[in-house]
Amino acid sequence: ADNARLTAQVERLQARLEASRRAGKRQAAPFSRDAKTPNPKRPGRRAGAGYGTKARRRPPDPQRVDESVAVGLPACCPACAGEVVFDEVREQFQEELVPAHSRMRRYEVALGHCRSCRRRVRGHHPDQTSDALGAAGVMLGPRAHALAAWLHVGLGVPMAKVAKILQTLGGITVTPGGLHAALHRTAADADATYAALLTSLRGSGAVAADETGWRIDGDRHWLWAYVGDTVTVYDIAAGRGYRDAEAILGDDFAGVLERDGWAPYRRFGHATHQTCVAHLLRRCSELIGDAVAGQAKVPHALRRILLDALAVRDAGPTGAALADRVAGLQARIDRFCARTPTHDPNRRLVGHVSREREHLLTFLTHDGVAATNWRAEQALRGMICNRKQWGGNKTRAGADSAAVIASILRTADQQHVDPVEVLAEVQRTRGAPDLLDLPVGGGRSP
Repeated sequence: ADNARLTAQVERLQARLEASRRAGKRQAAPFSRDAKTPNPKRPGRRAGAGYGTKARRRPPDPQRVDESVAVGLPACCPACAGEVVFDEVREQFQEELVPAHSRMRRYEVALGHCRSCRRRVRGHHPDQTSDALGAAGVMLGPRAHALAAWLHVGLGVPMAKVAKILQTLGGITVTPGGLHAALHRTAADADATYAALLTSLRGSGAVAADETGWRIDGDRHWLWAYVGDTVTVYDIAAGRGYRDAEAILGDDFAGVLERDGWAPYRRFGHATHQTCVAHLLRRCSELIGDAVAGQAKVPHALRRILLDALAVRDAGPTGAALADRVAGLQARIDRFCARTPTHDPNRRLVGHVSREREHLLTFLTHDGVAATNWRAEQALRGMICNRKQWGGNKTRAGADSAAVIASILRTADQQHVDPVEVLAEVQRTRGAPDLLDLPVGGGRSP
């Protein structure tokens, strides 16, 4: 009987593998669904209270109107050629995109020398992105640099296309190589800002962490994302271990760490942990889908516990009622960990939950803690799209610049601040800008 069951399982898995290989060769969109949902819901807005927020473009302030155009009546009725009589005038507003024009600014830089030490002294304006003169004395301004960095790192646009966008919308002629050099200079100016982001991250009450694969010159590296209370920090490291995470969070991090089940996270002994419930639910679903006969009992049991815990969170009990619910859930988790299944995947699941048993319900006992590490996963998505465009980075310096710029852009979005203006201000001050809520200010002197 076991031989027949295993033979059928092998045949089923071989068929799924072959179907996956065929789909990968002919599928232009690898994440699209092969089969449509049977009896799908009617598209469009729901009726009644489920319609959602009714939004529309609001009429502009009268002082913002740049142009008024009179639209007169036709000479005759277009339907019957009859006489047309004027009734009234109604307003319609249209917002049009007008390509901007670049502004060429000349700096008349004063040069001098010290009477005492005879060293050369020169003037510097905050908007100057470089002190170069002579043949290298023609460059782009801080907003142009910031816009290029935002398009490339923030939106994933290749530098060749960024150059075309600047040419089309702003009339700025620049090469992709020049933009890459400008990106590195912008990242260098942001050293103090990145250090301030690290300080703010380490002081956060809760940090969501996650990592994914990356490439530097074709070699395997790892992209880490850490999302704190008000800041986000990226790091591209050579490894995926505790030391790589410790370099960002510090070994004394004492907040709540929202993370998946990756073992190195457990080594943060001073931190309180919340293991990702969504990861465990997906694992249960996979085990249930592959289960035969009674093998689904174990993942079903864990799935019920996790769903009940999420239901408690949604119900929002407080005080003694919450404590009783948490105690009941913890007792169910303890009974689950006492199971001794013989099926290997179920045994590994029980072992994993036993190691994480103290970290499954932190989101119920600590305010402001999420049940999953979704914040970090969301932060990774934009960079994953960039990875699909770039394939990673060619050099270590390029990876460091990408991590610094991405951290500032994501933090600006997190704090609802204009990311382009933040990057421009970073270049003007060469340090932490006042636009961000950071614990330290100032920066390097020019």
